[in-house]
Amino acid sequence: MQTSFTLAQLADPDVAESEKILRACVHCGFCTATCPTYVLDGNELDSPRGRIYLIKGMLEHDRPATAEVVQHIDRCLSCLACMTTCPSGVHYMHLVDHARVHIEHSYCRPLGERILRTVLARLMPYPQRFRLALYAARLGKPFAPLAAAIGLKRVAAMLRLSPWRAPQRPLAAQTFSAMGARKGRVALLAGCINDLLAPEISAATIGVLTRHGIEVVLPNGAGCCGALVHHMGRDQESLAQARANIDAFTAIDGLDAILITTSGCGTTVKDYGFMLRGDPVYAARAARVAKLAKDIAEYLAGLPLKSAPDAPGLVVAYHSACSLQHGQKITRQPKELLAKLGFVVKDVPEGHLCCGSAGTYNILQPELARRLRERKVGTIERLRPDVIAAGNIGCITQIAAGTELPTVHTVELIDWATGGPCPPTLRGYRPRAAMRPSTAAG
Repeated sequence: MQTSFTLAQLADPDVAESEKILRACVHCGFCTATCPTYVLDGNELDSPRGRIYLIKGMLEHDRPATAEVVQHIDRCLSCLACMTTCPSGVHYMHLVDHARVHIEHSYCRPLGERILRTVLARLMPYPQRFRLALYAARLGKPFAPLAAAIGLKRVAAMLRLSPWRAPQRPLAAQTFSAMGARKGRVALLAGCINDLLAPEISAATIGVLTRHGIEVVLPNGAGCCGALVHHMGRDQESLAQARANIDAFTAIDGLDAILITTSGCGTTVKDYGFMLRGDPVYAARAARVAKLAKDIAEYLAGLPLKSAPDAPGLVVAYHSACSLQHGQKITRQPKELLAKLGFVVKDVPEGHLCCGSAGTYNILQPELARRLRERKVGTIERLRPDVIAAGNIGCITQIAAGTELPTVHTVELIDWATGGPCPPTLRGYRPRAAMRPSTAAG
């Protein structure tokens, strides 16, 4: 694609990077076939190619974002399926991230939308605040249909996605010693939502690691990875959260890896080197943290895991989170681990298409997210699995809201099959007689 940025514009490293990305695009349109929003409605402006044209015009002429541009960029899930498909290597992720920052700085959103985005940015990345918000959401959850009926669709989406069970407390910074001889040392990014909504994910992660001789450190000072506000274009907030995590991780000696159980967070942490490339204080440390970052399945694939004698042989529909398969290019390890441990793994048809979670997308774009979830759940249920597994809390929450099938994190099944407890979600679903006696007793 030809561009006409001025030399003065190209002096800005972000503009220069976007110009390089734009030049790589050859208009081939392969990306349209795998873009969820284009597949739903066939609107060219809701495809990566269409959005690239909109971004090019906005950045090249250095003009404020228009309502049209904002509408179509906001509809992008950042699922990155287009990057997997693109034969020219267009780094769409960095381009759309730059566009969102430009929108945030140049476009005045309607008051209600500004309030909602501010509330999400000020609550979700902070576990103690978000925990209080979840208690409030439990009280409001029965009124979700009423909120939808009077036009508050985003409020209704938040209430429907909130859990009925009380939120748990986040884990404090601490070290979990390896059982037996220590064979490795890792840090675990607990994140901002996992421990509140699904503490069993961290418990399973710590259990399977320590049982296999890996010491697990929960760092002091680590928090939200920055992804949530990053995708809202709030760049200074996201960089501040990234720096806090870098400080926390680099304060720990002797780490073999930094493990992440939420693939959306993992994609962002692995991008810290790029995000902070211009920061003379943090650039080198950010690159080091990004290099150490690994998804939990990526790390476990390198350990000699052995299934327990009475490991469950369930049929598992494996949902490959977009941030894992497209953002991190991790596709085979989770399925190979599950199969090795005795599960019957089934690929989900149209597995490249997003479930509609995408961070806060299922709140900010509830109608599109609902349609994507219905499509995803339909393809999964036709497989008739015993359980659905995914590597991202957002996908788990989104899919579980549309099906009666139990939905768990992949690491919960791995932990169970290697001697850990049955995932809580499955305890009421399968007969206790089918579980290990020790598990049923718990």
